[in-house]
Amino acid sequence: MVANNDRVWIFDTTLRDGDQALSASLSQAEKVQVAHAIARLNVDVMEVGFPVSSPGDFAAVSQIAREVKGPVICGLARAVAKDIEACGEALKDAENRRIHIFIATSPIHLQNKLKMSLSKANDMAVAAIKLASRYTDDIEFSCEDAARTPYEDLNWIIERVIDAGATTINIPDTVGYTTPMEYAKLVRNLMDNVPNIDKARISVHGHNDLGLAVANSIAAVAEGARQIECTINGIGERAGNCAMEEVAMILATRKDLFNLHTQLNCKEIYRTSRLVSQVCNMPIQANKAIVGQNAFAHSSGIHQDGMLKASNTYEIMSPDSIGKHKTELNLTSRSGRHVIKNRLETLGYGEDEYDLENIYAAFVKLADQKGQVQDYDLEALLHFSTLDEQTGHKYQVDFVNIHSNSSSIASATVALLIDGEQVIESATGNGAVDAAFHAIHKITDKDIKITEYHLDAKGSGADALGEVNVVAEYNSRKFHGAGLATDIVESSVRAFVHVLNLCETARKIEDIKQENLGGI
Repeated sequence: MVANNDRVWIFDTTLRDGDQALSASLSQAEKVQVAHAIARLNVDVMEVGFPVSSPGDFAAVSQIAREVKGPVICGLARAVAKDIEACGEALKDAENRRIHIFIATSPIHLQNKLKMSLSKANDMAVAAIKLASRYTDDIEFSCEDAARTPYEDLNWIIERVIDAGATTINIPDTVGYTTPMEYAKLVRNLMDNVPNIDKARISVHGHNDLGLAVANSIAAVAEGARQIECTINGIGERAGNCAMEEVAMILATRKDLFNLHTQLNCKEIYRTSRLVSQVCNMPIQANKAIVGQNAFAHSSGIHQDGMLKASNTYEIMSPDSIGKHKTELNLTSRSGRHVIKNRLETLGYGEDEYDLENIYAAFVKLADQKGQVQDYDLEALLHFSTLDEQTGHKYQVDFVNIHSNSSSIASATVALLIDGEQVIESATGNGAVDAAFHAIHKITDKDIKITEYHLDAKGSGADALGEVNVVAEYNSRKFHGAGLATDIVESSVRAFVHVLNLCETARKIEDIKQENLGGI
């Protein structure tokens, strides 16, 4: 395996390491939707879960392995047999598969967490790699907490796991402790002192506890690492992971310095970033590099003057390079289906990503309310149309009526369709949204507790769409619901109904599991 070429492999772990940081776990359908989006980015490897951790994770990994084409599909495993076997089974239908095995190597982790010697950890790692080789010849091994592992220990175990069959060696900065100079030196140590390192690709996995994950990863590839493990928008444990969009655009923009490239389709970055933000309920800060709202904004008069004369005076990359298109067309209720289809194609959406009839029906309704529909409105409708298809339609919003005045007490009447049958209830509350939620509780009689509520405007102006995201607890599980409407109360009700449909899906899955257990 060539370690010193000019290509950097991109290993996406949004659906594994990123998913661990979410306030509510993604549904299987949401994981598959995100996986398809990340595949369109043309990443090299996509780590999509930890199959042994739960039946839900196993099912999601299995479905992605069957359906998502292009990247190598990877599952995570500890250095124990049951984890390896679960990975092998979940990944069996993938075009290309990788098993990612990890065990701690630092004295801190070995002594305090695993309570074993480095020699014992090595024996477990070698045995796990040999077992994994029954399922695939693409095996990655991670030395957990490598950045705090003595060089001699790291070199010793890495030489042995490569001999056992590991083809990628990951040296994670598990706790975000190291600095760019130290990480570069660590990689150089491996290149110089592990005799068989040329038989494996060195990978780096950075966490952002000190804000250095991207800088560390770039420093490591400058010294010979050829895989970066990262997530969309940098989501992940604690302060997050290395942000994919940042390392990708650093290597693309500063090719003159690094002379390295990735296989990424960078024009998919902006769209994928927004999808992950939406599905994962993780807002992007306005000044976030590459994908933030202000990343290409110029407010200073001097900057604006320079931009008018030549864009490269103050822009080192163009919005178009990441697929961020300028709004070019205002759509009205008179716009036909072919116009909507054409606009979605211009924005980068293929016909297989949406149902035109559903999108068009939602578009006409919104156009009647707003007059003109912008690109961001259309994309929001597309996402929420897909969301409705994923979660089913046991519960649907029929209508919402609100009565409130200057007092703190408001009343709401909510009508839901439950399996097509209309059910109406009224309630009062401390404000219109609270009253509407009380009415839904009366309709469903479910002990659902809203623990987080967030309102965001999609677009600008008084007629902007209101997007509501809620996190709710039900039966000791957390669910993320989202709703979109021009009216805040209606969007709040739709978010609650989204949660109801997710709860129903979870119930059906649990019933199937119980039936299967009963048949053993």
